[in-house]
Amino acid sequence: MISGWGEWKRYPNVVRGENIEAPIGPGIFEVRHASSGALFAFGAVDSVAVALSQLPSRPGKFASWFSRREELPQLEYRTCATLTKSDAKNAAERMLGRRETYLSGAA
Repeated sequence: MISGWGEWKRYPNVVRGENIEAPIGPGIFEVRHASSGALFAFGAVDSVAVALSQLPSRPGKFASWFSRREELPQLEYRTCATLTKSDAKNAAERMLGRRETYLSGAA
């Protein structure tokens, strides 16, 4: 069984002490760039909160010795809880199939 998608939330900034609000159990997550809506990450996982906390959204400390410090991307995320990881994988595959169908028809 799958619940509905939650609302889009701003991806937390650890420096400001913000936290991720996501299910601890299995589900699906989607992360996008706030300015463009471009997909940043998507997945069906055992623990949505853990997966979101491990995303590589932070740049390295310094881009190089001679360049300025990299900016963090402005991201938004939403989640969808499921009862099992299998349910999450099946729902994610259906969503990806619909997206591919839409994009191929729109091209």
